[in-house]
Amino acid sequence: MPLALLALTIGAFGIGTTEFVVMGLLPDIAADYGVTIPTAGLLVTGYALGVVVGAPVLTVLGNRVSRKRMLMVLMGLFVVGNTLSALAPTFELMLAGRVVASLAHGSFFGIGSVVAAGLVAPDKKANAIALMFSGLTVATVVGVPLGTFIGQTVSWRAAFLAVASLGLVGMLGIARLVPALPRPEGVRLRGELGAFRNPQVLLAMAMTALGFGGVFTAITYVAPMMTEVAGYSDAAVTWLLVLFGLGMFVGNLVGGRYADRALMPLLYTALASLAVVLALFVLTAHDKILAALTLFLIGAFGFATVPPLQKRVLDQAHGAPTLASAVNVGAFNLGNALAAWLGGLVIAGGFGYTAPNWVGAALACSALLLAFWSTALERRTAATAPATTPEPAVATAVSP
Repeated sequence: MPLALLALTIGAFGIGTTEFVVMGLLPDIAADYGVTIPTAGLLVTGYALGVVVGAPVLTVLGNRVSRKRMLMVLMGLFVVGNTLSALAPTFELMLAGRVVASLAHGSFFGIGSVVAAGLVAPDKKANAIALMFSGLTVATVVGVPLGTFIGQTVSWRAAFLAVASLGLVGMLGIARLVPALPRPEGVRLRGELGAFRNPQVLLAMAMTALGFGGVFTAITYVAPMMTEVAGYSDAAVTWLLVLFGLGMFVGNLVGGRYADRALMPLLYTALASLAVVLALFVLTAHDKILAALTLFLIGAFGFATVPPLQKRVLDQAHGAPTLASAVNVGAFNLGNALAAWLGGLVIAGGFGYTAPNWVGAALACSALLLAFWSTALERRTAATAPATTPEPAVATAVSP
């Protein structure tokens, strides 16, 4: 594998760290700015909405310049946004910094996956893409707990400065190691948007938003839930996030392994299991051992849906894989924004820190119903039209 992939992986690691690290630091940020926990949860919502907007817009704009230059611009946005978050004197500026950083997220993975695949021989493209996306997965196991530790022992501002430094390293690595790739030719916006006329593409993205939104209702408020309900200390949140990250890592691998063999059955199983585990979290959150085990399972079942959903989008989005892939990352984050907002509403309504788990279970059930609908629609279409066999997409273990 070329060294250029290392630069892309570092960028992915930084993006994954900044997306998730704020959850372990919500109580500290809220206390510093004098806002409530639900208000601080807007930092998750704002980031997620920024990804939703930035993914398609910057991916389309990126077609006008070389991919290497666009990747450097995206990492520059990431560095500026995290630096602003670290130095922000007010909560509003902190939120603005989160939005600026988030604009790079979806487009980086959409363009970066194309670049990664172009750096290697045809029989190694899947490995190259998986390696780049592994930066995000590893961030949940290493970067997020380390950032949480820095935030709790030094300050949350130091954690965001450290993340900005990661982005700077990634940008310099891209400048030094990624070859000068030509601007993509023959790419037209109308052709890219044509894939979204396929209802199966839209259904897959809706499943993405609702399914992973279920995970985020619980994880956004995991710090106050674990300290106020389960009885863990603030320092223990770091290791609980490690456990959640390990669950995501395992689920990502399992989902990637079986998405090619039995995509929809895997999706049914993962979504149904996620809904059950989230509902049980209302009860298990009151016991330290059960709460820790449940966090692992939420990460595992939640991320087991990622490879099949990503492959589902690529299978159905003929002729526009880059834009569709980026928009699907945006769909993940749309679900995250919805989940953080709904979780904050039920907490602010006085239902307690475990109430978001009920919301998450409902969102996962909704995604499961859409999966059944998607299959029924596919069977009905196959029964009324000649069968066609699209070029299969490669299933890889990836995350948004």
